[in-house]
Amino acid sequence: MVNYESVIGLEVHMQINTKSKIFCECSTQFGLEPNSNTCVICTSQPGTIPILNKKAAEAVIKTGLALSFNINKESIFARKQYFYPDSPKNYQITQSDPPLCSKGKLSIVIKGEEKVINITRIHLEEDAGKLVHEIGSRKLDYSLLDLNRAGVGLMELVTEPELNSPEEAFEFLSELKNIVEYLETSECNMEEGKMRCDVNVSIRPVGQKEYGIRVEIKNINSLSGVRDAIAYEIERQKKVLTSGGKLIQETRLWEAEEKMTKSMRSKERALDYRYFPEPDLVPFELTDSFIEGLCKEIPELPRTRKARFIKDYGLTEYTASYLTSTKIVADYYEEALNYLKDKKASSKLLANWISTELNAKFNVSKISISESPVSCQNLAKLVSLILDGTISGKIAKIVFDEMFEKSSDPEKIIKERGLVQISDKLIIVKMCEEAILESTKAVREFKSGKEKAIGAIVGLVMKKSKGQANPQLVNEILMKILKT
Repeated sequence: MVNYESVIGLEVHMQINTKSKIFCECSTQFGLEPNSNTCVICTSQPGTIPILNKKAAEAVIKTGLALSFNINKESIFARKQYFYPDSPKNYQITQSDPPLCSKGKLSIVIKGEEKVINITRIHLEEDAGKLVHEIGSRKLDYSLLDLNRAGVGLMELVTEPELNSPEEAFEFLSELKNIVEYLETSECNMEEGKMRCDVNVSIRPVGQKEYGIRVEIKNINSLSGVRDAIAYEIERQKKVLTSGGKLIQETRLWEAEEKMTKSMRSKERALDYRYFPEPDLVPFELTDSFIEGLCKEIPELPRTRKARFIKDYGLTEYTASYLTSTKIVADYYEEALNYLKDKKASSKLLANWISTELNAKFNVSKISISESPVSCQNLAKLVSLILDGTISGKIAKIVFDEMFEKSSDPEKIIKERGLVQISDKLIIVKMCEEAILESTKAVREFKSGKEKAIGAIVGLVMKKSKGQANPQLVNEILMKILKT
């Protein structure tokens, strides 16, 4: 039996986060009526001249700087020739050589070990339109053309073939997506097609230097889909070779519902795109001061922020990972923390409320933190009320449910429903004495050395107080009574 290893390279397209398209003033807003975001430039009418969107170039450069790329100061555009119905010009304005960004890298962590993946390039280009496939009244297939997306700015990132497993590809894309979202250079929304990935997969016997036959997989619209498609394709290629078959260089589609790749077209010869310099866009040159200015705009990136959360706020690796998984969650946490007087005392409790209670609500409601009915200020108030003993953790969950349902202020809920924690010692002593008289078995077990039996008595006291007794005080008083 031959042992095979996989070799994987990724081509990632990310829609640049600009209000207008790359060469015209048309909006990039998603979901509008077909062909409503178009003009004579992005529909390629004769005689029109493209004008470069400066913000699009800045976004690519900032992404490159964050990923340790060399920024090429002299840059030109090229025409990539190909015919396809959703490309009205029959060519794409892109960059060939040099791209804006050359030779970058991104480190990922796999099974506790760091691995650096080298990235060949990031270049700037325009997107094509979209074909909408319909079935006519006479069961005749036809397609409609929507050019809203035509001319939207893209940055294409191409890795070196250095990934060796589906898990590595998944981690690379997750880390890349997180960094780009922190930079706000792309929204990376895969459901809206704002991040798309093509995968190149080959296998070779372990120890062999030459690459195997490369297969390209298209039509992957989720991170888990990339992982599943690679896993399937590796096994498919192994089966072909071990059964004596021969692999061909081809393009395959990932069918998510069927969990399999299907052949789309043979690709035994490289396509000749006949690149040549774009005559309507002059070369542009970047100054050192321009690049340095963009470098200063780069925010604290997720890995650095995670390390700071662990160090400064005493969070666990797991909690810090969740809080920094997206910029909006990390910002929510730190903004809420700013409302609390003692950050050190409240940082862990606040983090736990966000990563457990609030996150659970989001999962059930199928909403994101950007739509949260609980403001960071109100969550900070709730944590403060727990810490100062106004309410117990149990009461806090009742209050939180109403906060999430009605976007209410926790102090108002507590006042209206009379949920203030009971901390009067005389009242709690009386309830503890009653609970002891009603818990003969638990008292007997406690006296015999089973101190955990006190839990049943605590539960009875909390029941008598309708959950409002200070649990710490209840424990202290019960211990004192039972041991004397």
